[in-house]
Amino acid sequence: MASCSNGEPYPFHGLLPKKETGATSFLARYPEYDGRGILIGILDTGVDPGAPGMQITSDGKPKIVDIIDTTGSGDVLTSAVVETKDGAVLGLSGRTLKIPMDWTNPSGKYHIGIKNGYDFYPKALKERIQKERKEKLWDPAHRAAVADACRKLEEFDSTHTTLSQADKLLKEEYQTQVDLLAALEKKYSDPGPVYDCLVWHDGETWRACIDTTESGELANCNVLRSFKEAREFASLGTSEMLNYSINIYDDGNLLCIVTSGGAHGTHVASIAAGFFPEEPERNGVAPGAQILALKIGDTRLNTMETGTGLIRAMIEAVKYNCDLVNYSYGEVTHCPNSGRICEVINEAVWKHNIIFVSSAGNNGPCLSTVGCPGGTTSGVIGVGAYVSPDMMVAEYSLREKLPANQYTWSSRGPSTDGSLGVSISAPGGAIASVPNWTLRGTQLMNGTSMSSPNACGGIALVLSGLKANEIRYTVHSVRRALENTAVKADNIEVFAQGHGVIQVDKAYDYLIQNASLQTNNLGFTITVGNNHGIYLREPVQLAASSDFGVGIEPFFPENSDNSERIQLQLHLALTCSASWVQCPSHLELMNQCRHINVRVDPHGLREGVHYAEVCAYDITAHNAGPLFRIPITVVVPVRLNEADFELQYNQVHFKPGHIRRHFIEVPQGATWAEVTVLARSSEASSKFVLHAVQLIRQKAYRSHEFYKFSSLQEKGSLTEAFPVLAGSTLEFCIARWWASLSDVDVDYRISFHGVICSPTSLQIHASEGVTRFDIRSTLRFEDVSPSINLKTWIQTLRPLSAKPRPLGSRDVLPNNRQLYEMVLTYSFHQPKSGEVTPSCPLLCELLYDSEFDSQLWMLFDQNKRLMGSGDAYPHQYSLKLEKGDYTVRLQVRHDQMTELERLKDLPFIISHRLSNGLSLDIYETHSNALLGKKKANSLTLPPNCTQPFFVTSLADDKIPKGAGPGCYLSGTLILSKTELGKKAGQAAAKRQGKFKKDIISVHYHLIPPPAKLKNGNKEKEKEPEKEKDVKEEFAEAMRDLKIQWMTKLDSSYLFDELKDTFPNHLPLYTTRLHQLDTEKERMKRLDEIVAAADTVIQHIDQTSLAVYLAMKTDPRPDAATVKVEMDKQKSSLIDALCRKGCALADKLLQLQPQEGAVSSTETVPEDNPESCFNILTDVFWEIQKWAELSDNKVLLFAYKHALVNKMYGRALKFATKLVEDKPVKENWKNCLQLLKLLGWSHCASFTENWLPVMYPPDYTVF
Repeated sequence: MASCSNGEPYPFHGLLPKKETGATSFLARYPEYDGRGILIGILDTGVDPGAPGMQITSDGKPKIVDIIDTTGSGDVLTSAVVETKDGAVLGLSGRTLKIPMDWTNPSGKYHIGIKNGYDFYPKALKERIQKERKEKLWDPAHRAAVADACRKLEEFDSTHTTLSQADKLLKEEYQTQVDLLAALEKKYSDPGPVYDCLVWHDGETWRACIDTTESGELANCNVLRSFKEAREFASLGTSEMLNYSINIYDDGNLLCIVTSGGAHGTHVASIAAGFFPEEPERNGVAPGAQILALKIGDTRLNTMETGTGLIRAMIEAVKYNCDLVNYSYGEVTHCPNSGRICEVINEAVWKHNIIFVSSAGNNGPCLSTVGCPGGTTSGVIGVGAYVSPDMMVAEYSLREKLPANQYTWSSRGPSTDGSLGVSISAPGGAIASVPNWTLRGTQLMNGTSMSSPNACGGIALVLSGLKANEIRYTVHSVRRALENTAVKADNIEVFAQGHGVIQVDKAYDYLIQNASLQTNNLGFTITVGNNHGIYLREPVQLAASSDFGVGIEPFFPENSDNSERIQLQLHLALTCSASWVQCPSHLELMNQCRHINVRVDPHGLREGVHYAEVCAYDITAHNAGPLFRIPITVVVPVRLNEADFELQYNQVHFKPGHIRRHFIEVPQGATWAEVTVLARSSEASSKFVLHAVQLIRQKAYRSHEFYKFSSLQEKGSLTEAFPVLAGSTLEFCIARWWASLSDVDVDYRISFHGVICSPTSLQIHASEGVTRFDIRSTLRFEDVSPSINLKTWIQTLRPLSAKPRPLGSRDVLPNNRQLYEMVLTYSFHQPKSGEVTPSCPLLCELLYDSEFDSQLWMLFDQNKRLMGSGDAYPHQYSLKLEKGDYTVRLQVRHDQMTELERLKDLPFIISHRLSNGLSLDIYETHSNALLGKKKANSLTLPPNCTQPFFVTSLADDKIPKGAGPGCYLSGTLILSKTELGKKAGQAAAKRQGKFKKDIISVHYHLIPPPAKLKNGNKEKEKEPEKEKDVKEEFAEAMRDLKIQWMTKLDSSYLFDELKDTFPNHLPLYTTRLHQLDTEKERMKRLDEIVAAADTVIQHIDQTSLAVYLAMKTDPRPDAATVKVEMDKQKSSLIDALCRKGCALADKLLQLQPQEGAVSSTETVPEDNPESCFNILTDVFWEIQKWAELSDNKVLLFAYKHALVNKMYGRALKFATKLVEDKPVKENWKNCLQLLKLLGWSHCASFTENWLPVMYPPDYTVF
């Protein structure tokens, strides 16, 4: 054993703790019961098969039996089928993919797909690779290009003192190149690697190859089978070090590239079952166990779990007969033990005997902060996070060992349904293996995410021993053994540690000793109404003694013999040590639900939290411990003195990790609380957590939570404010951080304030003009200064289509229960660049407790490029969008098609963030509001005094562009004048930002805009028109109809017919020009186009037009009509000049085929190039008399003119603007060609990679 310079051995045992849980002593007794024969499903971010310790088990079996991405984030649609031609196929990226001669493919057919690497790279890896690619592939080449462009400009300036028109253009070319390079640097964005994917059948099995070379040289790439067939995996490259495996579905039409979405999953797997034959001290808890790696963290959502991923994962866990599942994930839930996901988890536990171990959550230290499923689902073993003295030294390098404790952040029970929430605890930190792409072998992580696999590994040891000895077990017997043998720490409350720290050796002994008991494999369902325990917390529940009917029903393992059910006859003794709980002393239980009455009398209990259990013992096996427990929690809040509505605590002594809880009955009328903490110690700063929670039925605790982690300096202070709910019990928790050394003393004060608004939320309809609300001060004198700030406008969408269909082979629950999907399609227009937040209100903030399997939306631009995705928590998935049209596709899943049919008209909303908030004017009197006079000022309200205020509508010119009827503006009403009051009244970004709420919300409903009058605000007096003959009207109508049809017909007979009858009708000649200047056969008609353009130009009196445009004002009574006519003429003139110029440019470009950004293989009439060029030059200068070259109508001509002159910098400038105006693939290809002509190959390379990303062949699959 290595030793330190101080003589103490290195604390290896503290790096991945096993001693504290009895795992070390168990393995010393039974070295072969090290997890052998046990399969653990790791539901996480994925496991890297190349990470240290992830190769084999202690008995030589493959460590990982399969790796499956259940989220869909690695899916590649490969339904397009091609055949080889000359030993190659054309990939969807546009690359030629060379098929190696040694590949076997009897059919000769290949399924092809494409995948952007950044779509499945972990976030941290993506950031690293982006940085490396910029430094290696972009920066050196770009610096050289900038230097060369600057040098050319400087040389030109030094040799040209007097500039001709041609020289000015040349100087502009050099300057443009410099400017473009600067712009390209500023707009630099790395699309990342783009991989072509091939899938084929070799006659025996499906195989796939990913072109990781990005060059089509497939001989240098790896060919893989689905991982379970041969456990093959490969790496994307020596820089990335990202290992990947593949799975192939749907007869080759779907390829899934499986990578780890983060380091978390590999770390978890390493804790549970890592094996290091050469370094046994690094072993996980159960090195002999095998792993089924199930990636449930969706890379598209930054590894957020989804219903799709979880339900598919449970399908696989059942299919592979997993013994255990570790789930180091979870979210808050509104309703414990509810929702489709929890149903599927409980089914796997109860019917398939899979022991499901999960993290309790990292949201402490307040009570009732356990997450779902770990602390709220009856079939799940929830694990809290414990830290031992050895861990403090080995993992955290603390200067001194502190007593063992629960981590401050470890979530606490009870669950809101009364169950204890935390079942057991385990060490919540470890230094363990992480994926290779992190470029490190191990890493310290802490959380209940680490305590869960530690406990899971410990349970694997127990099961390994039971299986080796052929001892039957059930999830019920194992859980009872764990809870009855866990060791409780005296200084840690039950809500934090549950039944105590897991003891592997004692749990195993318990199961061996009690294997023959009739009750060993039984479970028991405890129900108190719809709950699973008794939890009294609110003042109304504590007014008198309460009687509770508790249902107790035995639960038999799946496939138990009916004779076992008949023979069950249990004689149970019921006990409770708490004097304030009364229960029966005995219960006779058979195979039915029996009810007992439990009375809870809270009278006389001191302020704080009280916990008791009614324990049931089999009188024939009393030493086996309780068969079941009925948890009872009572919270007694303090009622405040109405004189000051505050609590003051002085000289409170805090040891490291010490927690002080206060339960307060929030005064009626209170709306926010202020907390001030003052450090009394002058020796050291200290870290504290301020945490407050109020519980509302069927609302997640996160909805009414305040959390602040702060470092309190010597003699320093901090003050915070947060909203509260009147009449409800508030838990306020002040906790010293677990790792803070030394003791400290602090003073702290909690005071309550109340300013109430009536109504509680403002619904303002613009048509009302003036809207009233009232403010009342409830507890004390309060300074108020109401203000309304509107921050977003909400656009409501209805689906354009809704298509239900059955899903594939991955989505079939046990007993062939097929899952279905409904894909709803929406579209919207983004009027200008800005931030949007898409969401589905009906399904928002519902994940585990959703009655639908899952929801996932994807937002695409008009070219089907995926811009972003989101699920249940919309505030996490805001997107920045440019102006344009967008499509949203929403997938909802369920196993009943009829339930999905009900959603066919499901509304969806887009929240557009306003770049500048809009304020509404507020007045103290209705008359001032009507007249727009004196606005409201701040004022002081005495207690119980009410003041009305009046809000006026927004001016029409303030309404955001794009917003209209059916839309509404959303914002906040702030009442208090004080900074703390304002802070409490605004939406707080709670931990993880998933529940952001405005305290007083404001919705401003829009109405149609005012009708716009023609010719400004003056109605034009209609002049008596000369009455037209009906035949004349008919002739003009027929003329206009024929002109409309000219562009649709590929012939000139209509034009020939009309020009004789209407020789001076300008629209006729303009339409003829457009007819000729179409893509079809255009290159053969260039001379005709030039002639037609000349005809249009001849029909326009340019002198009159120029005179009109030079006029500052037009006093004529028919000025508006004249303006319309002149604008039409100007537009037609510019259009004709541009089309003429483009035709001339195309003729000249035919002589430069090597420059062919726009050239064609069609032959064109020969002409004198010099004459043609001179005419083109004349057109170039003529156009600039009427329009800027940057005008959208002129851009195409300006681009082609620059191309003819080989001024590729100017051409690129105009081509870039063409892309901005019309972002089609052809325009991008022109930019790409110009980048190559300029010699900027690095820019061209990045642009080439962008093209398949921006223009994918189809929508990304769900």
